[in-house]
Amino acid sequence: MDFIKIKGYKSIKNIQLDLAPINIFIGANGAGKSNFLTFFEFLSNLYQRKLTQYVNLKGGANKLLFNGAKNTDEIRFEISFDQEQNGYSVRIKNGGENFVFQDEYLLYQGKKSWNIANHATEAAIKTTDNFRAKHVINYLNSYRKYHFHDTAKSSPFTQMAHTENDSYFLYSEGENISAFLYHIHENHKKVYNRIVKTIQSIAPFFADFYFNPNPNNYIRLQWISKFSDTIYGPNDLSDGTIRFIALTTLFLQPEPPSSIIIDEPELGLHPFAIAKLAGMIKSAAARDIQVILATQSSDLVNHFLPEDIITVDLVNGESQFNRLDSQELERWLEDYGLGELWQRNILSSGQPNK
Repeated sequence: MDFIKIKGYKSIKNIQLDLAPINIFIGANGAGKSNFLTFFEFLSNLYQRKLTQYVNLKGGANKLLFNGAKNTDEIRFEISFDQEQNGYSVRIKNGGENFVFQDEYLLYQGKKSWNIANHATEAAIKTTDNFRAKHVINYLNSYRKYHFHDTAKSSPFTQMAHTENDSYFLYSEGENISAFLYHIHENHKKVYNRIVKTIQSIAPFFADFYFNPNPNNYIRLQWISKFSDTIYGPNDLSDGTIRFIALTTLFLQPEPPSSIIIDEPELGLHPFAIAKLAGMIKSAAARDIQVILATQSSDLVNHFLPEDIITVDLVNGESQFNRLDSQELERWLEDYGLGELWQRNILSSGQPNK
């Protein structure tokens, strides 16, 4: 993704943001970091022709429009891919109960070349026979927002998954992680071994996963310890360890998506695990995987360059986004890490008092 324009979505009044290989959003609670990330959840549902259902489940159009339906009546966005060779632009208008597509353009070399809008309540991108659509679809397929926050007794990590039907990609909350890891174990042994060794680096007691599909080819996440013959489940791991397993699987998978979008991946992680996470993020970016994430962790921010960081501030109800600049912070970075500057309120934006 080269850049994105969003207008009229939640706390985002009107932005154009150039995106780099690594994009880490920092800022106060409520500044709009999560709103930016949930846009990709919104986009995924729009592309999958599930927009009406998504809007209803989120409480209606009023909750998605900037400052509500009384102030804003439409959402617009434009996304550019592969050095602006292809792009996608949409304008949807509040129709009361549902949004209605006014414009839905396929872009080529920055120009709105084909309007495929059908003036209905769902997108036409998956149903059009326009040849340019397949290029756009390849990118839209990868825009899944991940969050591995739920580690309760009945969390997604405890669910059964089918070894074939649930093995194609990792689901957004990790509910198919058992089948996904089983697929990697069976088909990509080197990658699987790398995942296990990375987990062992922060959980030395961990020996391996234990795969035992039932007769109907369903499997549950299980593991074995170096110190026992007992078969354990995800509820026998700490919250931080199970989240780290999911993060390691996401970032080291053999056939990754073009983008990884994740909210607060550092939650519950030990500082050493955060350092490992930072390394996996950089490794993913080196593999041409664009990483977009929001964080509250100064420890995580310490591992990155200013140009990787985008500060978010809420000014008069509007989210404002600014990418940091190394030259502006050069004097401070001689003595402090970037996360320390954030903690000390030396950064001019992204602070709780903004």
